[in-house]
Amino acid sequence: MSAVNNTKFTSAVFLLTGIPGQEDIHLWISIPFCLTYVISIVGNSVILFIIKTDQSLHEPMYIFLSMLAVTDLGLSISTIPTTLGILLFNSREVSLDACFAQLFFIHSLSYIESSVLLLMAFDRFVAISNPLRYASILTPLRIARMGLFFVLRSVALNFPLPFLLKRFRYCRANVLSHSYCLHQEVMKMACSDITVNSIYGLSIKLLTVGLDSLLIFLSYVMILKTVLSVASHAECLRALNTCISHLCAVLLFYTSEIGLSVIHRFGNSSSRFLQILLGYVYLLVPPLMNPIVYSVKSKHLRARIIRMFIK
Repeated sequence: MSAVNNTKFTSAVFLLTGIPGQEDIHLWISIPFCLTYVISIVGNSVILFIIKTDQSLHEPMYIFLSMLAVTDLGLSISTIPTTLGILLFNSREVSLDACFAQLFFIHSLSYIESSVLLLMAFDRFVAISNPLRYASILTPLRIARMGLFFVLRSVALNFPLPFLLKRFRYCRANVLSHSYCLHQEVMKMACSDITVNSIYGLSIKLLTVGLDSLLIFLSYVMILKTVLSVASHAECLRALNTCISHLCAVLLFYTSEIGLSVIHRFGNSSSRFLQILLGYVYLLVPPLMNPIVYSVKSKHLRARIIRMFIK
């Protein structure tokens, strides 16, 4: 036992997990994963390209959508090396420094995505409740300031995580449940008291995802209040229809984000398969579905995409 306790982080590695019990067909399983990553990267890149090159799409709603696409690209790229490394080459080992760097980027980008979804909810609220002042309220400078604030908030809150984890010594049986590193799981591998990490991790989760989700809920309460005060039934439906894409993105992100956090922190007896499934949904599904949902629901974006591919 003393040998285990004396194992320092500089000489240890973590073992990542693909899909337990399916190691013989990991190569076949990698095919849908590769397709998911390709579609996510191509889809979000196409949206960014179209919004950048089409002057008619330089509106607040599409600027926020481009922020969401950049964040989704970052989330996909941050998990590609370890996930496909396991499925294609059975490369399960990851050094602690690489693991700490990956979890920093994953958590930072996840919290940034939460903030972007909040900004998009604010955008819908302003567009519906005060359409005549929409452009004057959401100016490019104000959008840039809000985006920069939330990026700095996420990076600043997550920056201590790798350093808090480096303090620990880790046991040799360092097998993680996912094909990537998460703070709430890595800290449980330590042969030390993790109270500080646990409290800090939960605190920043509440300050970011918890606060953002609450403000999004309040935004939609105000949107509903505004919409229900509209006399025309057709106008009411038209206003709510502009929120469908955003609601889909919110449900995709927060359902898996909150579910995975609850399972890791409080569900010690939960099914391991459920943990793995939620883990993949958490980081693979939103970047895959967001560009599809917005392309389908946005008439201008859909027409521009069709025109680009027809040419």
